[in-house]
Amino acid sequence: MTELKSFASDNNSGAHPAIMEAVVQANRGHLKSYGDDEISIHTDEVFKEFFGSQARIHYVTTGTAANVLGLRSVTHTYNSVLCAEQAHINNDECGAPEAFGGIKLVPIPSTDGKLTPGMIAPYLGHMGFVHASQPKVVSITQPTELGKLYTLKEIENLVEFAHDRDLLVHLDGARLANACAALNCSFFDMTTALDVDFISFGGTKNGCLMGEAVIFLNPDIGEGFPYLRKQAMQLVSKMRFVSAQLEAYLKDDLWLRNAQNANAMARRLAEKAGAIEGVEIKGTVDCNALFAHIPPAATDILLKKYYFYVWDEHDHTVRWMTSWATTEDMVDEFVDDLRKAVKAVS
Repeated sequence: MTELKSFASDNNSGAHPAIMEAVVQANRGHLKSYGDDEISIHTDEVFKEFFGSQARIHYVTTGTAANVLGLRSVTHTYNSVLCAEQAHINNDECGAPEAFGGIKLVPIPSTDGKLTPGMIAPYLGHMGFVHASQPKVVSITQPTELGKLYTLKEIENLVEFAHDRDLLVHLDGARLANACAALNCSFFDMTTALDVDFISFGGTKNGCLMGEAVIFLNPDIGEGFPYLRKQAMQLVSKMRFVSAQLEAYLKDDLWLRNAQNANAMARRLAEKAGAIEGVEIKGTVDCNALFAHIPPAATDILLKKYYFYVWDEHDHTVRWMTSWATTEDMVDEFVDDLRKAVKAVS
């Protein structure tokens, strides 16, 4: 098998060896099914150490399932979910929130994928009007699809604004670890301490095989989630193989080390690539995603060896992403080939 040299997505990296070993260890003997096993029960307690004793954790296998089922559990079909137009739930779930959740998404224009109270306010004018869908949830992505971070204060302000209007706040945390590593804060600091209501917690992009969870922090929501998870075919019979991944992920701050490496490699790539004449790094590099403007002919050359996304064909913007498995040598090799490609077409 030819090794894929990828800077397209942190999904392209493999699973961390410690997580693979945890799955192997979970394969021993007979354990109860559907999350009643000792591994899953213990992993619940580990999560509570990070998010607080009130947290309720439900394991699923995909980020789409975490987002859609979490949102579905707190909404009726006459409700709507407010999100940035760039949000993953709006652009990258193949209509799953609508098709399986019966949820109307209301995308709000944003330049960086972030929302503010002022941006949300104009979309609340029909609350109580029977002819309009009723806003119920504000969904934010941390970090955003454009790699930008909400500060803790920005999240706090959003939560306060939402709660004052009887709205819930959902945090899509597929890359929550990268955000916490970048802001030097804990999961608790970014979620529970700020009164976020529920989270889609992601591990797959940061070293897990298929480890995701829906975490309810608000004790008054999500009561029927176990039944929705079963209806949606996400109640894994051998749940121990999902929870074992997340237990290993949280152990000894593996999640943090993985995220720190991904973020550091993105900064290294930005610094070295940005020094090449003809390459423009667009904006700041907050986490493990960076966007660059390079000559389209150079893109064509690089794509023969590397895998990455052309983000905007109109202005020749590409997106590069790093992961827990990205090394300095990988970055340096890519930068060297980038330099050669730009020089060849200049």
